[in-house]
Amino acid sequence: MTRCAAKKRLRPLSHLPGPLEVIRQFTPNWFAVVMGTGVLALALAQWPGNVPGLRVVGEGLWLFNALLFVVFAGLYTARWLLFFDEARRIFGHSTVSMFFGTIPMGLATLINGLLVFGLPRWGEGVLPLAAGLWWIDVAMSVACGVLIPFLMFTRQEHRIDQMTAVWLLPVVAAEVAAASGGLLAPHLADVHGQLVMLVTSYVLWAFSLPVAFSILTILLLRMALHKLPHENMAASSWLALGPIGTGALGMLLLGNDAPLIFAANGLPEVGNIATGLGLVAGITLWGLGLWWMLIALLITARYLRAGIPFNLGWWGFTFPLGVYALTTLKLADLLNLGFFNMFGGVLVVMLALMWLIVGRRTVLGAWHGELFVSPCIAGLAK
Repeated sequence: MTRCAAKKRLRPLSHLPGPLEVIRQFTPNWFAVVMGTGVLALALAQWPGNVPGLRVVGEGLWLFNALLFVVFAGLYTARWLLFFDEARRIFGHSTVSMFFGTIPMGLATLINGLLVFGLPRWGEGVLPLAAGLWWIDVAMSVACGVLIPFLMFTRQEHRIDQMTAVWLLPVVAAEVAAASGGLLAPHLADVHGQLVMLVTSYVLWAFSLPVAFSILTILLLRMALHKLPHENMAASSWLALGPIGTGALGMLLLGNDAPLIFAANGLPEVGNIATGLGLVAGITLWGLGLWWMLIALLITARYLRAGIPFNLGWWGFTFPLGVYALTTLKLADLLNLGFFNMFGGVLVVMLALMWLIVGRRTVLGAWHGELFVSPCIAGLAK
C-alpha cells in the first residue's frame, strides 16, 4: 500500500464523497445497533446473582445506547428533510423497508432500561416519561405492523425464493412493545391505567405473534425448497429466534403481575389464569426457541465455511439471542431451576462476545464510511 493510500485509509469517511453523504445514505438498519446494545445492557443487569459490576456496565451501555438512538434519530430525520425524494424510495424497497421495525424495537430497549436502571437511580419521576414513550412505541409498532405488510401487498416486488427472515422485523415490533408493557404496567400508580396497559399489551402480543408464526411457516418452506439465502443475509437465520423469544418473554412478564392488576380491578380469577397460561406458554415457546437456535447455529457454521461479508445485518445475531437469554433468565427466576440459570449465563456470555465482535466491525465500517450505503438509491448517480 502506498503512503497516499494509507493516509486515505486512515481518514474518516474515506469511502464517501463527503460528510453529507452520511445523511444521504442513512437507513433504519442502523437502529439494529440500538436493539443489540440495549438488549445486552438489560441482560447484564439480570446476570445470575446480580453481580454489581455487571449492572454498572449494563447501565453505562444503556446510557450510551440512549445517545446512539438520539443521534440515529437525528440523522434519519435530517435525511428526510434534506433528501426527501430519495428517502421516500424506501417504501418501494423490499428489504430496507422492513427495517422500519427496528426503530420502535430499539426504543423499547430504552424504555425497559428506564425501569431497570433509571427507576433505582432517579426514582419514580421516570415513570411518566417511560409511560409516554411506551405509548409512542405502541403507535409506531402498530403502524409498522400494518403499513409495511400493506406495502408488500401493493407496491413492492417479492418472490418466495428471495424471502428471508427480515419479513419478521415490522411485525415483531408490536410483540416487543407488549413485553415492555408487561414490565411497565405494575409500576403505574393508577390501577385502571395498569389494566389498560396490561390489556393493550395482550392485544399487541396477539397482534404480532400469529402473523410472525405465519411468516416462520413460509420461511421453513422457502428454505426447504430454495435452500439458504445469499451469504449477505447470513445473520437473518437468527431473526426467527426473535419473535419466539419475545413471545415467551412477553407472556412471562404479562402473567407475572396479572393477578395483582386484575384483582385490583375486580377480576381476581382472570389474573390466576393469566399467570398459569403465561408460564406454560413461556416454557413451550422457549422449547421451540431452543430448536431454532440450534438450527441457526448449524446454518451459521455452514456460512462461516464460505465466509460471511460484514454488513449491518450482523446485528441480527444479537437481539434475538438477547431476548432468548432474557427469557431463559426469567424462567430461572420463576421456576428456581439451576439449569435455566446456567444456560442463561452461557447465552449472555455468547451475546457479549458477539456484541464485541459486531461492534468493533461496525465502528471500523462507520469510520471509513463503508457501512453508509442506502440500497434504495444505489443505482442513482452520486
